Amino acid sequence: MAIDWPQLDELKQVLDVTSEDWDGDADDTRLTRLLAAAVEQVKADIGLWDDDEDEPTASQSQAALRLAELLALMPNRNPFDATRDPTYRRLLKGSRRVFGLA
Repeated sequence: MAIDWPQLDELKQVLDVTSEDWDGDADDTRLTRLLAAAVEQVKADIGLWDDDEDEPTASQSQAALRLAELLALMPNRNPFDATRDPTYRRLLKGSRRVFGLA
């Protein structure tokens, strides 16, 4: 079974959003943009991600959903702080291909 990145309906379920006020075209809603940003951040945190060859694992997909949830619930929070979330970090454990220099 191939794993895919989380979709808008998954994020809405996590956030307990039942209305369709935020629905729209794939690139037309704040929640969709937020989810796309979270996926891009996960790819950046993993490093050397190739969209043509790489597919997310279940943990990587869940990490993107967790990051989107954190960013949605705390929009004024520093986005860098969200990537320090213990759950997010546990989900990406073993996935990183590139490490920053200290």
